Amino acid sequence: MVRALLVIDVQQEYFSGALPISYPAGHLGQILDVMDAAAKAGVPIAVIRHHQPDPDSPIFRLNSDAWQLHPEVEKRPRSILIEKQLPGSFTGTNLESWLKSIEADTVTIAGYMTHMCCDTTARQACHLGYKVEFLSDATGTLTVENSAGVATGEELQRSILVAQQMFLSEVLDAEKWMARIVN
Repeated sequence: MVRALLVIDVQQEYFSGALPISYPAGHLGQILDVMDAAAKAGVPIAVIRHHQPDPDSPIFRLNSDAWQLHPEVEKRPRSILIEKQLPGSFTGTNLESWLKSIEADTVTIAGYMTHMCCDTTARQACHLGYKVEFLSDATGTLTVENSAGVATGEELQRSILVAQQMFLSEVLDAEKWMARIVN
């Protein structure tokens, strides 16, 4: 088994920008811990960063402060930095060719937002034939309110994890994943 850790969209937009991640508690610490464990174990790490194609976008505007990676993610080792413009990390990027070049057959999902980019990327990976590990406490989301209704961060996180475990991913926590990669 060759796995790669995908660290999706851990950007300032989710800390000091318009979309502050609120659930689960400790999400950033868990992401940093899995990055450190992956680096120590020699697991390749793809850091993925999102920007909106509209140069006047109020969120994820290319080269804005909110577009920047979180400083703790920026300073950690990574194998590749992948830029994307849509929720799926495979769409319009070189992620799949990089995974093939390292002969990965398994991807591990960490980052933001659980219900959007993490979910979409995990589904894409499954459809492409990868085994998917989805880290329940190293992904995160926030309460969303729009014309369809309101869903709390906790509701979104739980529902996506349950759906992922159903057919798409193995859902596990960071501690169990970190123990797995040292064995």
